[in-house]
Amino acid sequence: MSSRPAHTAPPRLRSITREIEAVEDVLAYTPGYDPLFWSRRGDAMAGFGSVLSFGARPGVGIAQIAATWRTLSAAASVDDPVGVPGSGLVAFGAFVFDPRSARRNTLIVPDTIVGRRGGRSWVTRIGYVDAEGLEPELPPRTPFGPHWSATLGPGAMTPEGYMNAVADAVEAIRARRLDKVVLARDLVGTIPAGSDLRRLVRELMTGYPDCWTFAVDGTIGASPETLVSVAHGTVTARVLAGTSARGADADADAAASLALATSSKNQDEHRFAVRSLLDTLRPHTSALAAADEPFTLKLPNVWHLATDVEGTLGDASSALDLVQALHPTAAVGGTPRAVAIDEIQRLEPFDRGRYAGAVGWTDAAGDGEWAVALRCAQVGPAVVGAPTIPVVAHAGAGIVVDSDPESELLETRVKFRPIVDALA
Repeated sequence: MSSRPAHTAPPRLRSITREIEAVEDVLAYTPGYDPLFWSRRGDAMAGFGSVLSFGARPGVGIAQIAATWRTLSAAASVDDPVGVPGSGLVAFGAFVFDPRSARRNTLIVPDTIVGRRGGRSWVTRIGYVDAEGLEPELPPRTPFGPHWSATLGPGAMTPEGYMNAVADAVEAIRARRLDKVVLARDLVGTIPAGSDLRRLVRELMTGYPDCWTFAVDGTIGASPETLVSVAHGTVTARVLAGTSARGADADADAAASLALATSSKNQDEHRFAVRSLLDTLRPHTSALAAADEPFTLKLPNVWHLATDVEGTLGDASSALDLVQALHPTAAVGGTPRAVAIDEIQRLEPFDRGRYAGAVGWTDAAGDGEWAVALRCAQVGPAVVGAPTIPVVAHAGAGIVVDSDPESELLETRVKFRPIVDALA
């Protein structure tokens, strides 16, 4: 898991949290070359350094990582007088869409966390129980590097190839092999070596404040979709499925929202996703509720059909356990899930990696916030001495029986906009 010598028993962690004066720019307390960050609506956490990381090789699953984290948390010493979500012993994670991916799942326990929530700020130091000098103090606040831009172009799935894949998927749905599948395409490119990746994070955080802005192990984005959140026994999630581009003016925008809300194609797509999430969460909850009809969620670039779900945890499941159960959702995979994932592997000529996977954080109590990794890019890994760093971005659309290939291609163009604009 780390460079620490092997133990016959799991290593014991110790975390110490102290409240500090208000921190305005939390992002400045994570390194520019490899930021570790989580933010939404002004609340933020930044990580610095690494005490432990899990999932060092491809194929280590979420369930194994969740079990290891549960064992470590149970043995840990946690000194946390702040007591708000995100304070105390916390780990940041990013998980792949398909367990067959060549990219790895990762859960990172930072050395230091600087956080802000609800007007309160804190610093957490994390180490081993026998470590000295763990008193919390702010890590170096490093100035931001110069602005930079990426060079992007078509990836393995060309626009023409994408429309062909959509047509193929529609035929599979008509043949009743599945009800829905979400197909993505890719853009690939490079950024200058040495780029301060916090510039990308800041662009996304500023442009999409209502989204979850994240940076974990080079996976950087701003997602509008909550996979699952657990806090003191309350479980929440948000389903997004069904999309329309924003209108060019107020009248066109209102018409776009109304067209989405009354579209049978988008309503069917959304219904599949909500039903799948409720069926998965129900065994873990004692109470679970969702609205009968979705609402239209307005983002700077798109309208989404959205449904919020809330319940009461009915068993000992942690946030990571629920991520394992829910991921990948029908909103980003399809239904039936296993058939849809196989169909994605057949039709997409690339490895999605962590795109449409899960990204977020968990704490020692098993609480946490996890989003679906959308509107994102994978940056790196960098090659020593190379003048550029590779970057790949993905965007997808839900395919159902009456999907039109050209319309679905246009939807992916709209969904690419947040990450492409930020990279530019």
